[in-house]
Parts: sequence; C-alpha cells; structure tokens
Amino acid sequence: MISPSAPASRRESRLLAAASGDADVAGERSLETLALGVGAASFVLSAVIALFVFGFQDAPISGPGSVGQYAAIASAVVAILAFVAGRLLIGAGGRFHWLDIVDIAALAFAHAIIALLTWTLLAVILEQGFIGAEVFALPVLILSGAVAAVTGYVVFYSATHMDLQLLAVVLAVFLTEGVIASMLTASDPNWWKDNLSALGMTNDLSAMTFNLTLIVAGIIVTTLARYTVRGIPTPNPHGLARVRTCLILVGIFLGLVGVFPVDQFFAIHTGVASGMAVVYGILVFRLHAWIPDLPRAFLVLGWVFTAVIVVLAVFFAVGYYTLTAVELVAGILIFAWIILFIRNAAALQQDTGGAV
Repeated sequence: MISPSAPASRRESRLLAAASGDADVAGERSLETLALGVGAASFVLSAVIALFVFGFQDAPISGPGSVGQYAAIASAVVAILAFVAGRLLIGAGGRFHWLDIVDIAALAFAHAIIALLTWTLLAVILEQGFIGAEVFALPVLILSGAVAAVTGYVVFYSATHMDLQLLAVVLAVFLTEGVIASMLTASDPNWWKDNLSALGMTNDLSAMTFNLTLIVAGIIVTTLARYTVRGIPTPNPHGLARVRTCLILVGIFLGLVGVFPVDQFFAIHTGVASGMAVVYGILVFRLHAWIPDLPRAFLVLGWVFTAVIVVLAVFFAVGYYTLTAVELVAGILIFAWIILFIRNAAALQQDTGGAV
C-alpha cells in the first residue's frame, strides 16, 4: 500500500506484519511486555472511570446503567486505542499511505464492534443465569477493569501480529456478530419475510449497525484482496492481477450494499448485490486458469458452493425458499470460500517458498 516500487518487506510491515519477531520493528518478548502494559493501563483507566460512573454503588449485570453495558462500551473504546497503538508501533519509522489509514480505521472499528457485542452478549447470558442479582460496588470496578484489560491485551496482540489468516478471522467474526446484532435488535420482527437487506431499511440503530457492518466488511475484504495474492506462484502472467481485481470488486460491491439501502436505492442496491455474486462466480470458475497450482479439492469446493447457490436461487424463483434464506446461505458460502482461499493461498506460498 506504499508505492509499488517499495520493497515487499517494507510494504507488508504497514498492515500485515506477521508474527515474525522482526528486530527492526519489535522483538516478540518486547511486544508481549507492551501488550501486558496495555492491559494493565486499560484495567486502571476503566476501573477509575467506573468509580465516577457508578459512584461506588451496586449495579445490575446487564441492561441500561449496568456493569455489562459500561464494560462493553469501555472495551470498545479500549479496542480502538489499543489497535491504533499497535499498528503505529509496527509501522514506526515509515510513512503511512492514505490506504493504510483507511485500513487501520476499518480494522480498529471492527475490533471495537467485536468487543462491544461480545461483552454485551456475555452480560445478557449471565443476567439470565443470575436473575434479579446485582453486582456489589467493588466487584463492579474490578469487573469493569478486567474486561477492559482482556480487551486491550487481545486487541494489541492482534494489531501487532496481524497476518492474512488472522485478518480473515476478524472479518468472519465481525460480519457474523454485526448481522446477528442487527437481527436481534430489528424494529420489525417480520423482517425475514422480505429479504436480508430489509435489516438496513429503517432509520433505527439496527439498520445503522447492519449497513455499517457491510461497509466496514467491504473495506476489510479489499484489504485482504490487496495482500492475499502477493507472492503466489503462477505461470499465468495476468492471473494474480485478475484474482486481486475480482476480490477487490467483491469488497467494493459489499460495501456499496451498505451504502445504498434497498428501500431508498433499489436499483443500485440490487445491481451491486448481483454484481458481487457474478464476480464471485467468475473468480471461482476462472481460478484454475489464473492460479493452477491451488489444490484441486479447493477448486472443486468452489464449484460446489456456486452450484448450491444456483439451486437455492431456483428454489426461490419457484417459491420454495424465501429470499432471506437464499441470501444467508449464499453469504455464508461466499465468505467461507474467501477464508478457505486465503488459507490455501498461504499453504501454496509456503510449499513453494514464496513470501507469506
């Protein structure tokens, strides 16, 4: 994401510096020490702020004004700060291109949403296990600090050890939690009778969550596209560029699905959603020509996934399946394929001695 003429090692250090212990950036032990420091600082700051928020009073486990709500929000803030700090550390000594800044912002936001939704869900589950219980004043401070500390440590570690496979996991978790959160908070309980895009049609928090999830996920997919194919050996001189272009288009179309809600921009929304499926199909069926050394089993799996999507579309056309079911299954299969592609590409690079 620096200029194309920059050395590969320098480019990779910007966003996808793997856990290689590069002495020019930071040693592994130093990174571990810093991660522990980030966790400790997060604990202290979150606990101190909780003291002012709750006034050293008891608090419910979840819901408005609860320790669960505070801890989730605090962890989201900590996630943003920890991720940015980690990326700045890895990129120390070099200039950031504007694409680097976009990627860091998107990934920081993704980590924050994952932290927010994960801790909120855990608090709701605990509330169901301890119905009517309240958390005493001192445990409120300790729990608030502990949640922030765990979040700070994990996110800082993620930021300083980010590689393609970890990035794919972040994408999968973020997309899954964002969509599920939109489903659970949708103002219309019968949204599923229309289509998946109905989650983004209203003006409430659920719709904003759904659309933002798609936009940020699209940015992450484009980030993956720019790095996934680097170093893959192929006899096709244009193969890697075409694979990269297809993946970038998938990411752009996914983001545009969130930018243009279906109720306000039906034609554009439908067009970019259909375009994403078409580009995915082209990529799957041309991949054997663009990167012929990929495992045969993976190539066949892509064809099977595409066939399943086509069959489900036919079921919808004849009225057997709802559009929501088709969209959900198709989305799961497409992103499962992308994650598997990243793993197979990395395996091919390692087997042939390419850069990972």
